[in-house]
Amino acid sequence: MMRMSLRPVLGSLVLGSALAAAACSGGDAVSSAPPASGRGSAASAAAPVTTALVTEKAIPLEIGVIGTVEAFSTVSVRAQLTGELTSVTFKEGDDVKKGQVLFTLDRRPLEAALLQARANLQRDTAQAANAQAQAQRYQDLAARGIATNEQVDTTRTAAAALDATLGADRAAVENATVQLQYATIAAPISGRTGTLMVHEGNLVRANDTTPLVVINQVTPINVSFGIPESRLLELKQYMAQGTVKVKARAPNDPTDASQGHIAFVDNAVDPTTGTIRVKGVFPNDTRHLWPGQFVNVAVTLTTDLHAIVVPTTAVQAGQQGQYVFVVKPDQTVELRPVTVARTAESETIIKQGLAAGETIVTDGHLRLNPGTRVSIKSGPGAKVAS
Repeated sequence: MMRMSLRPVLGSLVLGSALAAAACSGGDAVSSAPPASGRGSAASAAAPVTTALVTEKAIPLEIGVIGTVEAFSTVSVRAQLTGELTSVTFKEGDDVKKGQVLFTLDRRPLEAALLQARANLQRDTAQAANAQAQAQRYQDLAARGIATNEQVDTTRTAAAALDATLGADRAAVENATVQLQYATIAAPISGRTGTLMVHEGNLVRANDTTPLVVINQVTPINVSFGIPESRLLELKQYMAQGTVKVKARAPNDPTDASQGHIAFVDNAVDPTTGTIRVKGVFPNDTRHLWPGQFVNVAVTLTTDLHAIVVPTTAVQAGQQGQYVFVVKPDQTVELRPVTVARTAESETIIKQGLAAGETIVTDGHLRLNPGTRVSIKSGPGAKVAS
Protein backbone atom coordinates (compact mmCIF):
# COMPACT_ATOMS: atom_id res chain seq x y z
CA MET A 1 0.00 0.00 0.00
CA MET A 2 2.73 2.38 0.91
CA ARG A 3 4.81 1.60 -2.28
CA MET A 4 1.82 2.12 -4.44
CA SER A 5 1.10 5.49 -2.87
CA LEU A 6 4.70 6.82 -3.19
CA ARG A 7 5.05 6.26 -6.98
CA PRO A 8 2.85 9.18 -8.03
CA VAL A 9 4.69 11.47 -5.63
CA LEU A 10 8.09 10.40 -6.89
CA GLY A 11 6.93 10.87 -10.51
CA SER A 12 5.77 14.36 -9.77
CA LEU A 13 9.06 15.24 -8.09
CA VAL A 14 11.06 13.89 -11.07
CA LEU A 15 8.90 15.83 -13.56
CA GLY A 16 9.19 19.02 -11.53
CA SER A 17 12.95 18.66 -11.31
CA ALA A 18 13.17 18.14 -15.06
CA LEU A 19 11.08 21.23 -15.76
CA ALA A 20 13.15 23.29 -13.35
CA ALA A 21 16.37 22.10 -14.98
CA ALA A 22 14.99 22.91 -18.40
CA ALA A 23 13.98 26.36 -17.25
CA CYS A 24 17.35 26.99 -15.73
CA SER A 25 19.07 25.71 -18.86
CA GLY A 26 16.94 28.03 -21.09
CA GLY A 27 17.64 31.06 -18.90
CA ASP A 28 21.32 30.39 -19.06
CA ALA A 29 21.14 30.16 -22.86
CA VAL A 30 19.35 33.51 -23.20
CA SER A 31 21.57 35.29 -20.74
CA SER A 32 24.72 33.95 -22.41
CA ALA A 33 23.66 35.13 -25.95
CA PRO A 34 25.82 38.04 -27.30
CA PRO A 35 24.10 41.46 -27.14
CA ALA A 36 24.04 42.07 -30.92
CA SER A 37 21.83 45.10 -30.49
CA GLY A 38 24.52 46.77 -28.39
CA ARG A 39 27.08 46.65 -31.23
CA GLY A 40 24.48 47.99 -33.71
CA SER A 41 23.63 51.06 -31.61
CA ALA A 42 27.33 51.95 -31.27
CA ALA A 43 27.74 51.86 -35.03
CA SER A 44 24.62 53.90 -35.70
CA ALA A 45 25.76 56.68 -33.32
CA ALA A 46 28.24 58.02 -35.92
CA ALA A 47 26.42 60.27 -38.40
CA PRO A 48 27.75 60.17 -41.98
CA VAL A 49 28.79 63.62 -43.24
CA THR A 50 30.74 65.33 -46.01
CA THR A 51 33.44 67.80 -44.99
CA ALA A 52 35.64 70.57 -46.39
CA LEU A 53 38.53 72.67 -45.17
CA VAL A 54 38.30 76.33 -44.24
CA THR A 55 40.67 78.13 -46.63
CA GLU A 56 42.30 81.53 -46.81
CA LYS A 57 42.64 83.02 -50.28
CA ALA A 58 42.13 86.14 -52.41
CA ILE A 59 38.46 86.86 -53.14
CA PRO A 60 37.24 89.84 -55.20
CA LEU A 61 34.59 92.19 -53.84
CA GLU A 62 32.04 92.32 -56.64
CA ILE A 63 28.66 93.76 -57.60
CA GLY A 64 26.67 91.26 -59.67
CA VAL A 65 23.93 92.50 -62.02
CA ILE A 66 22.36 91.79 -65.42
CA GLY A 67 23.51 93.96 -68.34
CA THR A 68 22.80 94.55 -72.00
CA VAL A 69 25.43 94.57 -74.73
CA GLU A 70 25.43 97.71 -76.90
CA ALA A 71 27.41 98.54 -80.02
CA PHE A 72 30.27 100.92 -79.30
CA SER A 73 29.04 103.03 -82.22
CA THR A 74 26.11 102.68 -84.63
CA VAL A 75 25.79 104.45 -87.99
CA SER A 76 22.83 104.35 -90.39
CA VAL A 77 24.23 104.83 -93.88
CA ARG A 78 22.02 106.97 -96.16
CA ALA A 79 22.47 108.54 -99.59
CA GLN A 80 22.99 112.31 -99.68
CA LEU A 81 21.65 112.68 -103.22
CA THR A 82 19.08 111.04 -105.46
CA GLY A 83 20.29 108.66 -108.14
CA GLU A 84 20.50 105.14 -109.44
CA LEU A 85 22.56 102.66 -107.43
CA THR A 86 25.16 101.23 -109.80
CA SER A 87 27.16 98.93 -107.48
CA VAL A 88 27.25 97.38 -104.00
CA THR A 89 30.77 96.33 -103.02
CA PHE A 90 30.06 94.21 -99.91
CA LYS A 91 27.74 91.49 -98.62
CA GLU A 92 25.44 91.96 -95.68
CA GLY A 93 27.06 90.76 -92.49
CA ASP A 94 30.57 91.60 -93.72
CA ASP A 95 33.12 93.39 -91.55
CA VAL A 96 34.10 96.67 -93.20
CA LYS A 97 36.86 99.20 -92.54
CA LYS A 98 36.46 102.94 -92.20
CA GLY A 99 36.73 104.55 -95.66
CA GLN A 100 35.91 101.32 -97.53
CA VAL A 101 33.61 101.95 -100.52
CA LEU A 102 30.18 100.43 -99.95
CA PHE A 103 27.93 101.88 -102.69
CA THR A 104 28.31 103.89 -105.89
CA LEU A 105 25.62 105.92 -107.65
CA ASP A 106 25.36 106.92 -111.32
CA ARG A 107 28.11 109.53 -111.75
CA ARG A 108 27.30 110.74 -115.28
CA PRO A 109 24.83 113.53 -114.44
CA LEU A 110 27.13 114.75 -111.67
CA GLU A 111 30.21 114.73 -113.88
CA ALA A 112 28.31 116.73 -116.54
CA ALA A 113 27.25 119.28 -113.92
CA LEU A 114 30.86 119.65 -112.80
CA LEU A 115 32.07 120.19 -116.37
CA GLN A 116 29.41 122.86 -116.90
CA ALA A 117 30.38 124.66 -113.71
CA ARG A 118 34.04 124.67 -114.72
CA ALA A 119 33.16 126.01 -118.17
CA ASN A 120 31.17 128.86 -116.65
CA LEU A 121 34.12 129.68 -114.42
CA GLN A 122 36.49 129.81 -117.37
CA ARG A 123 34.11 132.04 -119.37
CA ASP A 124 33.58 134.48 -116.54
CA THR A 125 37.30 134.50 -115.74
CA ALA A 126 38.02 135.74 -119.28
CA GLN A 127 35.30 138.34 -119.08
CA ALA A 128 36.53 139.53 -115.70
CA ALA A 129 40.06 139.93 -117.05
CA ASN A 130 38.74 142.02 -119.97
CA ALA A 131 36.66 144.17 -117.59
CA GLN A 132 39.69 144.84 -115.42
CA ALA A 133 41.66 145.90 -118.50
CA GLN A 134 38.85 148.24 -119.64
CA ALA A 135 38.66 149.83 -116.20
CA GLN A 136 42.39 150.43 -116.16
CA ARG A 137 42.31 151.92 -119.70
CA TYR A 138 39.55 154.39 -118.85
CA GLN A 139 41.41 155.31 -115.69
CA ASP A 140 44.44 156.27 -117.80
CA LEU A 141 42.29 158.19 -120.30
CA ALA A 142 40.57 160.09 -117.53
CA ALA A 143 43.95 161.09 -116.14
CA ARG A 144 44.78 162.70 -119.54
CA GLY A 145 41.34 164.36 -119.74
CA ILE A 146 40.10 162.22 -122.58
CA ALA A 147 37.55 160.05 -120.67
CA THR A 148 34.98 161.25 -118.23
CA ASN A 149 34.67 160.19 -114.61
CA GLU A 150 31.32 158.63 -115.42
CA GLN A 151 32.96 156.26 -117.90
CA VAL A 152 35.60 155.33 -115.33
CA ASP A 153 32.93 154.49 -112.75
CA THR A 154 31.00 152.40 -115.26
CA THR A 155 34.01 150.25 -116.18
CA ARG A 156 34.97 149.77 -112.53
CA THR A 157 31.45 148.60 -111.69
CA ALA A 158 31.45 146.10 -114.56
CA ALA A 159 34.80 144.69 -113.40
CA ALA A 160 33.60 144.35 -109.81
CA ALA A 161 30.40 142.58 -110.94
CA LEU A 162 32.40 140.07 -112.94
CA ASP A 163 34.67 139.45 -109.93
CA ALA A 164 31.58 138.57 -107.89
CA THR A 165 30.43 136.28 -110.69
CA LEU A 166 33.76 134.48 -110.50
CA GLY A 167 33.17 133.85 -106.79
CA ALA A 168 29.76 132.31 -107.55
CA ASP A 169 31.30 130.19 -110.31
CA ARG A 170 33.99 128.89 -107.98
CA ALA A 171 31.30 127.97 -105.42
CA ALA A 172 29.33 126.17 -108.15
CA VAL A 173 32.42 124.16 -109.09
CA GLU A 174 33.01 123.26 -105.44
CA ASN A 175 29.38 122.20 -105.00
CA ALA A 176 29.47 120.06 -108.15
CA THR A 177 32.68 118.44 -106.90
CA VAL A 178 31.08 117.60 -103.55
CA GLN A 179 27.97 116.23 -105.24
CA LEU A 180 30.19 114.00 -107.36
CA GLN A 181 31.91 112.74 -104.20
CA TYR A 182 28.49 111.86 -102.75
CA ALA A 183 28.09 109.39 -105.61
CA THR A 184 30.63 107.18 -103.80
CA ILE A 185 29.39 106.11 -100.36
CA ALA A 186 32.14 104.88 -98.03
CA ALA A 187 31.95 103.33 -94.55
CA PRO A 188 32.10 106.11 -91.92
CA ILE A 189 33.33 103.67 -89.22
CA SER A 190 34.84 100.22 -88.97
CA GLY A 191 32.31 97.61 -87.96
CA ARG A 192 29.94 94.89 -89.01
CA THR A 193 27.21 95.51 -91.55
CA GLY A 194 23.60 94.52 -91.00
CA THR A 195 20.77 93.77 -93.41
CA LEU A 196 21.22 95.28 -96.89
CA MET A 197 18.11 97.31 -97.69
CA VAL A 198 18.88 98.15 -101.37
CA HIS A 199 20.48 96.42 -104.29
CA GLU A 200 22.15 97.37 -107.54
CA GLY A 201 19.73 99.11 -109.91
CA ASN A 202 17.51 100.60 -107.20
CA LEU A 203 16.74 104.30 -107.21
CA VAL A 204 17.84 105.82 -103.90
CA ARG A 205 16.72 109.19 -102.61
CA ALA A 206 18.61 111.78 -100.64
CA ASN A 207 18.18 111.36 -96.85
CA ASP A 208 15.53 108.66 -97.20
CA THR A 209 14.00 107.45 -93.92
CA THR A 210 15.15 103.88 -94.62
CA PRO A 211 18.95 103.55 -94.42
CA LEU A 212 20.89 101.66 -97.05
CA VAL A 213 22.61 99.63 -94.31
CA VAL A 214 23.38 99.92 -90.59
CA ILE A 215 26.94 99.44 -89.32
CA ASN A 216 27.62 98.43 -85.72
CA GLN A 217 31.06 98.75 -84.22
CA VAL A 218 31.54 95.61 -82.13
CA THR A 219 35.27 95.82 -81.33
CA PRO A 220 35.40 97.41 -78.82
CA ILE A 221 31.88 97.08 -77.45
CA ASN A 222 29.85 98.49 -74.56
CA VAL A 223 27.89 96.71 -71.84
CA SER A 224 25.23 98.83 -70.16
CA PHE A 225 23.84 97.93 -66.73
CA GLY A 226 22.33 99.47 -63.63
CA ILE A 227 23.67 99.23 -60.09
CA PRO A 228 21.65 100.00 -56.93
CA GLU A 229 21.99 103.55 -55.72
CA SER A 230 23.08 102.15 -52.34
CA ARG A 231 26.31 100.96 -54.00
CA LEU A 232 26.99 104.21 -55.86
CA LEU A 233 29.15 105.77 -53.15
CA GLU A 234 31.18 102.59 -52.89
CA LEU A 235 31.68 102.50 -56.65
CA LYS A 236 32.77 106.15 -56.78
CA GLN A 237 35.29 105.59 -53.99
CA TYR A 238 37.00 102.75 -55.82
CA MET A 239 36.86 104.58 -59.16
CA ALA A 240 38.70 107.48 -57.51
CA GLN A 241 41.49 105.06 -56.60
CA GLY A 242 41.95 103.80 -60.16
CA THR A 243 40.37 101.81 -62.96
CA VAL A 244 37.47 99.61 -61.88
CA LYS A 245 37.37 96.31 -63.77
CA VAL A 246 34.20 94.60 -64.93
CA LYS A 247 33.47 91.12 -66.29
CA ALA A 248 30.65 90.04 -68.58
CA ARG A 249 29.55 86.66 -69.87
CA ALA A 250 26.46 85.30 -71.58
CA PRO A 251 24.52 82.83 -69.38
CA ASN A 252 25.16 79.87 -71.69
CA ASP A 253 28.73 80.76 -72.68
CA PRO A 254 31.17 78.09 -71.36
CA THR A 255 34.23 80.25 -72.04
CA ASP A 256 35.89 82.64 -69.62
CA ALA A 257 34.16 85.94 -68.96
CA SER A 258 35.18 88.93 -71.09
CA GLN A 259 37.26 91.53 -69.25
CA GLY A 260 36.67 95.29 -69.46
CA HIS A 261 36.59 98.46 -67.38
CA ILE A 262 34.05 101.06 -66.26
CA ALA A 263 34.01 103.97 -68.73
CA PHE A 264 30.81 105.85 -67.91
CA VAL A 265 28.56 106.56 -64.92
CA ASP A 266 25.32 108.42 -65.62
CA ASN A 267 24.71 111.83 -64.06
CA ALA A 268 21.45 110.90 -62.31
CA VAL A 269 19.77 108.01 -60.51
CA ASP A 270 16.64 106.64 -62.16
CA PRO A 271 13.90 107.32 -59.55
CA THR A 272 11.62 104.60 -60.96
CA THR A 273 14.14 101.77 -60.48
CA GLY A 274 16.50 103.19 -57.86
CA THR A 275 19.50 102.36 -60.02
CA ILE A 276 22.12 104.37 -61.87
CA ARG A 277 23.21 103.54 -65.41
CA VAL A 278 26.83 102.43 -65.86
CA LYS A 279 28.73 101.40 -68.99
CA GLY A 280 31.73 99.14 -69.32
CA VAL A 281 34.00 98.99 -72.36
CA PHE A 282 35.29 95.60 -73.55
CA PRO A 283 37.89 94.92 -76.28
CA ASN A 284 35.71 92.01 -77.52
CA ASP A 285 38.46 90.63 -79.74
CA THR A 286 36.90 87.17 -79.55
CA ARG A 287 33.42 88.49 -80.45
CA HIS A 288 31.79 86.69 -77.49
CA LEU A 289 29.68 89.79 -76.80
CA TRP A 290 27.03 90.78 -79.35
CA PRO A 291 24.78 93.87 -79.50
CA GLY A 292 21.40 93.32 -77.84
CA GLN A 293 22.59 90.34 -75.81
CA PHE A 294 21.78 89.94 -72.09
CA VAL A 295 24.85 89.09 -70.00
CA ASN A 296 25.83 88.49 -66.38
CA VAL A 297 27.98 91.40 -65.19
CA ALA A 298 30.37 91.45 -62.23
CA VAL A 299 31.94 94.75 -61.22
CA THR A 300 35.16 94.08 -59.29
CA LEU A 301 35.61 96.87 -56.75
CA THR A 302 38.63 95.42 -54.95
CA THR A 303 40.19 92.10 -53.90
CA ASP A 304 40.43 90.78 -50.33
CA LEU A 305 43.79 89.00 -50.32
CA HIS A 306 43.26 87.14 -47.02
CA ALA A 307 39.61 86.14 -46.99
CA ILE A 308 38.41 83.19 -44.87
CA VAL A 309 36.33 81.12 -47.30
CA VAL A 310 34.00 78.14 -46.87
CA PRO A 311 31.54 76.42 -49.21
CA THR A 312 28.16 78.13 -49.01
CA THR A 313 26.50 74.79 -48.21
CA ALA A 314 28.39 74.67 -44.90
CA VAL A 315 26.66 77.75 -43.48
CA GLN A 316 23.36 77.08 -41.73
CA ALA A 317 20.77 79.49 -40.33
CA GLY A 318 19.31 79.11 -36.84
CA GLN A 319 17.31 81.11 -34.32
CA GLN A 320 20.50 82.60 -32.90
CA GLY A 321 21.97 83.41 -36.31
CA GLN A 322 24.24 81.64 -38.78
CA TYR A 323 26.51 78.77 -37.74
CA VAL A 324 28.63 75.89 -39.01
CA PHE A 325 29.49 72.48 -37.60
CA VAL A 326 33.24 72.11 -36.97
CA VAL A 327 34.70 68.60 -36.84
CA LYS A 328 37.05 68.20 -33.86
CA PRO A 329 40.02 65.80 -33.72
CA ASP A 330 37.96 63.25 -31.73
CA GLN A 331 35.48 63.01 -34.65
CA THR A 332 32.73 64.89 -32.81
CA VAL A 333 31.21 68.14 -34.02
CA GLU A 334 31.02 71.56 -32.47
CA LEU A 335 28.33 74.12 -33.34
CA ARG A 336 30.23 77.34 -34.11
CA PRO A 337 28.40 80.69 -34.61
CA VAL A 338 29.87 82.68 -37.52
CA THR A 339 29.56 86.14 -39.00
CA VAL A 340 29.18 86.17 -42.79
CA ALA A 341 30.76 89.03 -44.72
CA ARG A 342 29.30 88.20 -48.13
CA THR A 343 28.66 85.39 -50.59
CA ALA A 344 30.51 84.98 -53.89
CA GLU A 345 28.87 82.38 -56.15
CA SER A 346 29.31 78.98 -54.37
CA GLU A 347 31.62 80.34 -51.66
CA THR A 348 30.93 82.32 -48.50
CA ILE A 349 33.40 84.73 -46.95
CA ILE A 350 33.47 84.48 -43.15
CA LYS A 351 34.17 87.68 -41.23
CA GLN A 352 34.41 86.07 -37.80
CA GLY A 353 34.19 82.62 -36.20
CA LEU A 354 36.52 80.37 -38.21
CA ALA A 355 40.22 79.96 -38.91
CA ALA A 356 41.97 78.58 -41.95
CA GLY A 357 42.64 74.83 -41.76
CA GLU A 358 39.60 73.84 -39.70
CA THR A 359 37.35 71.05 -40.97
CA ILE A 360 33.66 71.85 -41.39
CA VAL A 361 30.58 69.86 -42.37
CA THR A 362 29.13 70.62 -45.80
CA ASP A 363 26.45 67.91 -45.99
CA GLY A 364 24.56 65.83 -43.39
CA HIS A 365 23.59 68.63 -40.99
CA LEU A 366 20.10 67.28 -40.22
CA ARG A 367 21.45 64.44 -38.05
CA LEU A 368 23.90 66.58 -36.10
CA ASN A 369 23.84 68.11 -32.65
CA PRO A 370 26.75 69.53 -30.64
CA GLY A 371 28.91 66.58 -29.58
CA THR A 372 27.55 64.15 -32.18
CA ARG A 373 30.15 61.64 -33.41
CA VAL A 374 30.51 61.61 -37.20
CA SER A 375 31.89 59.36 -39.88
CA ILE A 376 33.26 61.29 -42.84
CA LYS A 377 32.05 59.94 -46.20
CA SER A 378 34.13 62.29 -48.34
CA GLY A 379 36.33 65.30 -47.81
CA PRO A 380 39.17 65.93 -45.35
CA GLY A 381 39.44 63.14 -42.79
CA ALA A 382 37.61 60.50 -44.84
CA LYS A 383 39.01 56.96 -44.46
CA VAL A 384 40.20 55.33 -47.66
CA ALA A 385 39.29 51.64 -47.90
CA SER A 386 42.34 49.41 -48.31
